[in-house]
Amino acid sequence: METKNRVSQPTMRRLGQTDISLTAIALGGMPMSISGRPAESQSIATIHKALDLGVNLIDTSDAYCLDESDKHHNERLIHKAIQQYEGDTSQILVATKGGLMRPNGSWTQNGSPDHLRKAIRESHAALGGQEPIALWQYHSPDPNYSIKDSLTPAKEAVAEGLIRFVGVSNFSVEQIKRAREVVEIVSVQNQYNPWHRQPESDGVLDYCQAEGLTFLPWSPLGGSRRVKELSNVAAIAQLAQDKQISVYALVLAWMLTNPCIVPIPGATKPESIADSMTAAQVTLTDEDIAAIDRATRS
Repeated sequence: METKNRVSQPTMRRLGQTDISLTAIALGGMPMSISGRPAESQSIATIHKALDLGVNLIDTSDAYCLDESDKHHNERLIHKAIQQYEGDTSQILVATKGGLMRPNGSWTQNGSPDHLRKAIRESHAALGGQEPIALWQYHSPDPNYSIKDSLTPAKEAVAEGLIRFVGVSNFSVEQIKRAREVVEIVSVQNQYNPWHRQPESDGVLDYCQAEGLTFLPWSPLGGSRRVKELSNVAAIAQLAQDKQISVYALVLAWMLTNPCIVPIPGATKPESIADSMTAAQVTLTDEDIAAIDRATRS
C-alpha cells in the first residue's frame, strides 16, 4: 500500500481571511528581551537574518522585557532592527500584544480597558508611531474584566487607525467567539507543541481551521527544557538524521502539516532562525507524523 505524503509547503500562508500573505515560519522575539537576553547587536543580526530569508512576520509583546521599567524593550528592538535593515521592509508585519504586566519580573494579567488603551498607544509609539500596528493581540484574558470590555479599546484603535488587525492569545473557543462579537479577529496564539496538545482536544485548532483563523503556536519547540532534550528522543533524532535536518526543524515541519498554523519559534542567533526556516521544505509521510506523535505523547 502506498504511503500518503503530507508536505510542509514553503509557500505563503494567509493571515486569517485577509489578503495578507505570511511566510510559513515567523520569528518570535521574546528571548531577545527577557532574562539572559543577548547583546543588542546579536539580536539585530538575528532579525536581519530572518528578513534576509524572507520572514515577513515578527511576533513580540509590550511585556517582552525584564520588568515594568523595561517595558516595550522588544518592540523598540524590533523597530530599530527594521529601521537599520538595508533591504525592502514594506511587507514586514510586526505582531505585538498587550494585557500582561511585568512587576519585578513576574507575569500578571491586566485587562483593564484604561490600561489597554494606554498599552496600545505605547506599543504604537514603540514600533515607530508612523504606521498602524499590523496585528495587535490581547495577550491573555483577565477574569476581572469581560472580554467585551477588554477588547473595546482594540476596536476603538482599529477605527482610529492605530491597529490594522486584531488577534487573541491564550483563549478558549468560547472566548474566541465572544471576542469576535466585539471586533474582527484574524488570529489565535495559544501554546502548542508535540508535548502540549491541548488545542487539539479543546477544539481551538479545529475552530481556527473551520473559521479561517491563523493559529500562531507559542513555544512551538516545547520550551527550553524540551529543546535541550529533543536530541535524546530516539525516534525524533533518527527521523531528523534520515531527512538530514535538525530535530528542531523536524518538529516545526510536523506543525506545518496543519495549513492554518504559522509557528513563531524564538531565536537569539542568526543560525537558529536559518535552521527553523528549513522546516518549510520538509516532506513528512503519515508514518513520519505517527512516529513523532508516538515519541512525544505522554
